[in-house]
This record gives sequence, C-alpha cells and structure tokens, in this order.
Amino acid sequence: MSADGSPAARWHGTTLLVIAKSPVPGRVKTRLTPPFTPEEAARLAEASLVDTLHAALATSARRRVLVLDGAPGAWLPAGIDVVAQCAGGLDERLAAAFAGCDGPAVLIGMDTPQVTPALLAPALGPDAWRDCDAWLGPADDGGFWALGLAEPDPELLRGVPMSTAHTGAAQRTRLTDAGLRVRDLPVLRDVDTAHDAAVVAAAAPDGRFAAEHARLTRVVRS
Repeated sequence: MSADGSPAARWHGTTLLVIAKSPVPGRVKTRLTPPFTPEEAARLAEASLVDTLHAALATSARRRVLVLDGAPGAWLPAGIDVVAQCAGGLDERLAAAFAGCDGPAVLIGMDTPQVTPALLAPALGPDAWRDCDAWLGPADDGGFWALGLAEPDPELLRGVPMSTAHTGAAQRTRLTDAGLRVRDLPVLRDVDTAHDAAVVAAAAPDGRFAAEHARLTRVVRS
C-alpha cells in the first residue's frame, strides 16, 4: 500500500466485468417479441453480446470477465474469462460479481452493443481512481449501464431496486450516502424494445448488432 493509501495510488489495473445471459431463445430479449421471434431475439442478443465482448477486449482492462447465466458458446472470443452468475435477484448477482474482484472493477451489461473502448477509457485508465471512488454510466431509461468501484464492496449493491425507472438514481444515492466520490460516464440506451434496437443499430452501424438487425428487419418486413 502507498503512503497515502488512496485507491489511485494502489492501482495495478482494473477488472472489466460483463454480466450477461447466454443467448438462448425464450430466455433473452423477450421484450423484442413481437415483432421478432424468440429465435430472432436471441440472435440479436448474441450479436449484442459479441459486440460488447470485443469492445471489452480492446480496452486497457487488466482482466476481462464474463459473468454468465448459462453456458458459453461458439460466440465467446478468446481472452475472456468466464465465471458463473450466482442465484438470486439482479442486485445479488451484481454484488457477487464485484465480490469476486481483488481490486478496482467496472461492470457493464450486454444490452449496450454501441459501447466502445473510448467510452470506457475514463474508468479504466491509471487516472480513473484519482479523486474518485465510483463511476456510474446512466441509461436513458433511468437505470445504469456501467458501474465502477475502486473498492468493490458488494454491500453497495445489495438491496438497490433493479429494473425500475429509478434504479440509476437509487444506485447513485447508495454510493453517495456511503461517502463515495462519483464520476459519470456518458448516457447510453439499453436495447430492451424493438424501437431501442433500431435506435442503437443506427448509432453503431458498423457492429455485428447493426448487421444482424438489418438482416432481421428485412425478414420481418417482407
């Protein structure tokens, strides 16, 4: 430990966590059906997850970990460690993901395929934890798409109401009530509905998600 004991001084690299479900029809992206079939929704979920994992590989993270509900498939690129999600509500699963880290960690989901290494860079570099204890990436639906903790205390997540229009605000309050200094990442849109999928595909036209969306919408419209 350094003389001042600060997280920035103790920084030896940040772990990047990606929490996700295996893209199995009927288990993922159910709000995309209709207009998409469960199989088509799963293909969009797989494309979103692949784009997210490739973005993770291109970051400066010390370690990249997929926290997975389900089994990995051929879609998993090399260079990603895989750990199983625990049982329980989303708050418990997020808390457990952070509990498995031995230093600063940033967690993202599989619902923002438009994420890029540049968007994540502020929370992953050597200055990420200078005068900062937490990073929050707000989602435009009121949730959050990214959460970073210099000291990954699982109690900072347990009991936070998830999947509501106030989840982001509740998580921010939990952080600030603990005395943490919070910085923001840009606001992103989660892919939950068919409208979200179209907007995100247009915002990131070069990704696998956009290509899959274009192919499927041609099928849906025909």
